[in-house]
Amino acid sequence: MKFPSEPFKIKVVEPIRRTTRAERERLLREAGYNLFRLPAESVYVDLLTDSGTSAMSDHQWAGMMLGDESYAGSKNYYHFEDTVRSIFGYKHVIPTHQGRMAENLLFSTVVKPGMCVPNNIHFDTTRANVEHQGAQALDVVVKMAYDPHDESPFKGNMDVIRLEETINRVGRDRIPLVLLTITNNSGGGQPVSMENIRNTRALLERYGIPLFFDACRFAENCFFIKEREPGYADRSILEIARELFSYGDGCTMSAKKDGLVNIGGFLNLNHDQWAQDITNMLILVEGFPTYGGLAGRDLEAMARGLREVLDEDYLNFRVGQVRYLGELLDQAGVPIVKPIGGHAVYLNAKEFLPHIPQAEFPAQSLAVSLYREHGIRGVEIGTVMFGTKEAGTGRTLHPELELVRLAIPRRVYTNMQIAYVAESIIDLYRRREGIRGLAMTYEAPMLRHFTARFEELEDRSLARAAS
Repeated sequence: MKFPSEPFKIKVVEPIRRTTRAERERLLREAGYNLFRLPAESVYVDLLTDSGTSAMSDHQWAGMMLGDESYAGSKNYYHFEDTVRSIFGYKHVIPTHQGRMAENLLFSTVVKPGMCVPNNIHFDTTRANVEHQGAQALDVVVKMAYDPHDESPFKGNMDVIRLEETINRVGRDRIPLVLLTITNNSGGGQPVSMENIRNTRALLERYGIPLFFDACRFAENCFFIKEREPGYADRSILEIARELFSYGDGCTMSAKKDGLVNIGGFLNLNHDQWAQDITNMLILVEGFPTYGGLAGRDLEAMARGLREVLDEDYLNFRVGQVRYLGELLDQAGVPIVKPIGGHAVYLNAKEFLPHIPQAEFPAQSLAVSLYREHGIRGVEIGTVMFGTKEAGTGRTLHPELELVRLAIPRRVYTNMQIAYVAESIIDLYRRREGIRGLAMTYEAPMLRHFTARFEELEDRSLARAAS
């Protein structure tokens, strides 16, 4: 079967309300054309993110009833700790309420002003947490990652040659660690190969630099290794994961992705002094080390979700459902990033809307139009999220990729709803000439995409004059 059917049956349903186009137009104006500011109940199919939006299993819900809410040393923590160590393999297990707190604890402990943290491509909160420490967040992904048409199987790979050049240019002492994001979210949900991970590790060992993983979609990355990389077809996902993490020194994890939970994360590492310093900070800002900002029931659900995500029937459906949407769009000529990623389909806004220059935020314009016309919410990954200001001139520097990410929540939508999404986007593509650009009227100094406000342009020359 090309697109496998659901390996689960539905036990509980949640009604979703359809809105009219007039309602959605009003809501967009009130939200300043920022889809983060929309009330969720006004969205028919919500593909804003796959983070914290999964449907938990009956086994996870049953575990919630076993929550031990002791302040220190709850039994759920020890189950969680055993589970994390059995998969990821690192010595110290530090729970947090979500992934960005794990990033904050790590970077505020080991990253100092003037340092540099290379990654394949940093995602938004990772980049912000590095830059908040006064350091440079540097992207060192292979160049093919920026070509939406390139169908190489591992476009998330680190460019090892450029990484070594960076180490020699910046200086080993200014690089506290190197990150690998698996899968590479900002580059289209593309995986990193085991060979590339081994090569990255070998390089860093020569310089004595630790390797950390942003592991929030580790199971999907391992699935692609099994599917695409020679020598892994007969290995289990757990075996692949254990080998992958054996090449690192630690990882941050948002369990709201491949932990299949609605809240939770952790930091897992080997370095004793770092772990001690991080734990001291954890107590100050999150909670005691055996709950880390979470209820015991949340730790139990996370432990069970980390086991469930390794199931190959689940992963086959999960990746297959994303692929189903991508291939429906590709067959209709809609420009998308190829190959299709593990958690999302990425619309290539530059080719979808060639009449809108990047100064007018084509990806944001496309996301706004998709909601207005069909009630579907995606997220911009382009100039709004990753545009920067040139020092001295204040001129906007645009990222190479201008994308709309359609992140599919795990075990939430049926394939009929996915087909509706495809039909809606195809309809919008046929009428794309009528989509207008946007001008930004407010931006925060950091992570501006969450709170920015826009207005639609009647005349595209207005934006060019403003820029």
